[in-house]
Amino acid sequence: MDAAADAAFLLELLNEPAFIRYVADRGVRTTDDASVYIKEKILPSYAKFGFGFYVVELKENSEPVAICGLVKRDFLADVDIGFSTAARYWGRGFAYEAASALMAHARRVHGLSRIAGIAHPENAASTSLLQKLGLRFERMISVPGCGPENKLFIAES
Repeated sequence: MDAAADAAFLLELLNEPAFIRYVADRGVRTTDDASVYIKEKILPSYAKFGFGFYVVELKENSEPVAICGLVKRDFLADVDIGFSTAARYWGRGFAYEAASALMAHARRVHGLSRIAGIAHPENAASTSLLQKLGLRFERMISVPGCGPENKLFIAES
């Protein structure tokens, strides 16, 4: 793990216009902000739940292309799968490859029989990916700090 590279990539990802539009503006504006975000928002999940977000990298050169992970949110009964791909890598299947492997891992290693997914109602790409992963629309939910109601999807094994 390269903390400086992870912070630089996270800074880029969290400031993508699509991330801000469809997820939220996390207020991360510098690599120092990104490092704090990793320490305060991402790493504690591993200590508490044994899972969190992972950096998805290219096999040939370890270049980061996306993040994908499992999140236990206070307002949601089930563990949520989340993903975000850098815009320059959209449409190349990285999110599906990472998320499908993570769903299998979540079931096998963490014993999760239900996995949730959340998508902004206008985010067709995320909705399509969640459905391709086998999640089915359940209902609309309010996500604190994320604007309008979002679509909640559930996969049960």
